[in-house]
Amino acid sequence: MSAVPITLIAGPTASGKSALALWLARRTGGEIVNADALQLYRDLRVLSARPSPEEEAAVPHHLFGVADAADGWSVGRWTREASPVLDAIAARQRPAIVVGGTGLYFRALTQGLAEVPAVPQAIAHALAGLDEPALREHLAAVDPAAEARISPGDRQRLTRALAVAQATGRALSDWQADTRPLLAPGRWRGVVLEPPRDQLYARCDARLRAMVEQGALEEARALMARGLSPALPAMKAVGLRELAAYTDGAMPLPEALAEAQQSTRRFAKRQLTWFRNQTPDWPRIDASEPEAQQRQFLALGDALTATRARGI
Repeated sequence: MSAVPITLIAGPTASGKSALALWLARRTGGEIVNADALQLYRDLRVLSARPSPEEEAAVPHHLFGVADAADGWSVGRWTREASPVLDAIAARQRPAIVVGGTGLYFRALTQGLAEVPAVPQAIAHALAGLDEPALREHLAAVDPAAEARISPGDRQRLTRALAVAQATGRALSDWQADTRPLLAPGRWRGVVLEPPRDQLYARCDARLRAMVEQGALEEARALMARGLSPALPAMKAVGLRELAAYTDGAMPLPEALAEAQQSTRRFAKRQLTWFRNQTPDWPRIDASEPEAQQRQFLALGDALTATRARGI
């Protein structure tokens, strides 16, 4: 176990995570590790609200802008890259601060995440016509643990579990049982930024306006000009589709900006819901302004230590 705990700072977009992480790194001599799926891509500095070059130069930053938009990173790829980075920071006896809004990255760190092989579409389509009793009957024969824990009416999870069993010859429960968290209990402490929703939405709107002034339109134009597959993670960046519609001449800028702002607010709402459901025991910071967030973080000292001790 590292003598220096790893701090996890999670939360929705525009909540102030990056600023809090930078403040903490400066205060403690720490190093920042990216846990945002879009800030991985060098093509998305503006659209992903990545820290500025000056901020990245102020303290060590890791896994920011390390991937090309044509290279689609998975959760598994991120964990494989993050693990040696965290080990190296620990070897230097410096605090690591993992910051971002991608919930699955934090789940992989603290709970583990099964890397189940992809299920062929033919199998998924074949199961789509089965009703719930039939799905349960078939699933009980190959993965009784999954059938027992999946709630009534949850056909999506029933279908997924049965498809995995048929495609891989192994129960989804067995795949999941093999997972181990990247961080051992006691090695980390976590906090979620959860400002009031109206203030968060206002910050989202202001951020989009600032992005346009900082070069988001040029970034969107350059990325779309590459003709990359729309299925790639980078091509699903929030706001990219709307701003690209303007650069293509299909939409006036005020309308494109308004739609990008709406998409960002919806994304922030989904992130809030995810963290509320998946990290209910992590301490919360509900302030919006940087200095107030810093004060709340310091005041959470005992609660943060408790999450570390329990391995929540």
